[in-house]
Amino acid sequence: MNRTRATAIGFIAVLLWALLALLTVGTAPTPPLLLNTICFAIGGAIGLIWVAATKSWAELVAVPWRVYTFGTLGIFGYHALYFSALRAAPAAEAGLIAYLWPLLIVLFSGLLPGEQLRRGHLIGAVLAFAGAGLLVAGGAQGLRMEYALGYGLALLCALTWSGYSVGSRLIGDAPTSSVAVFCLASALGSGVLHLALEDTIWPQGTLGWASAIGLGLGPVGLAFYVWDIGVKKGDIQMLGTSSYAAPLLSTVILVAAGVAAPTWSLGLAALLITGGAALAARASHQA
Repeated sequence: MNRTRATAIGFIAVLLWALLALLTVGTAPTPPLLLNTICFAIGGAIGLIWVAATKSWAELVAVPWRVYTFGTLGIFGYHALYFSALRAAPAAEAGLIAYLWPLLIVLFSGLLPGEQLRRGHLIGAVLAFAGAGLLVAGGAQGLRMEYALGYGLALLCALTWSGYSVGSRLIGDAPTSSVAVFCLASALGSGVLHLALEDTIWPQGTLGWASAIGLGLGPVGLAFYVWDIGVKKGDIQMLGTSSYAAPLLSTVILVAAGVAAPTWSLGLAALLITGGAALAARASHQA
């Protein structure tokens, strides 16, 4: 698979993550850890169906346990830290700090063998982050010391996902089907924490279950598999910068669905994110 095709496949994850907010709204009032359990179980089942269809069980058996540990900590750790951060600090400020992960991917990728971080990658990522900031921090009140724990968790969240994404390149020989094990282990971990910390409230009605299943099939399922292909074999700097399209597309979808209202900041954010991605793409083309 060539680099361009792998990058395009990886970008499918960004498109799927754009549906995360809308589908999550549809699952209310299901608590987050129970929702994680449901979604990760579905996401893991997707991988197992693929493994069964291709009869590639031997590939999974051959994967070292350190790879399974790494992948599970990345996928489960990110979500656990993200939800914890949003509980310990206001969503706008914590969400913006958490959305440092695409920028950190661009920065950390310069440490990978065979990768070169160019000025256009960095400028593009900063511009795209500014655009995401307009969307995510629309209701932010500024950083306050009483929420320092939440801010710290959000920063750990960003470091976890960027570290997982970049580190996946270093274990590139592990098959993408191994993501099925990451998801199932994350479902188990989420389920244990749910029983310890949350009241059980299942998705309500057809809309609730359709939204939960949609999350498991897409943003919290297939997205992890295509992202794995992208970060291992594609242009990781381009993927990092273009990931800021997720909050932009998510906002557009919420507006189209009538859940959010259009604002002037949406248009400006679109310009910044698109411009940042264009700069990153140009820098990659010059490489």
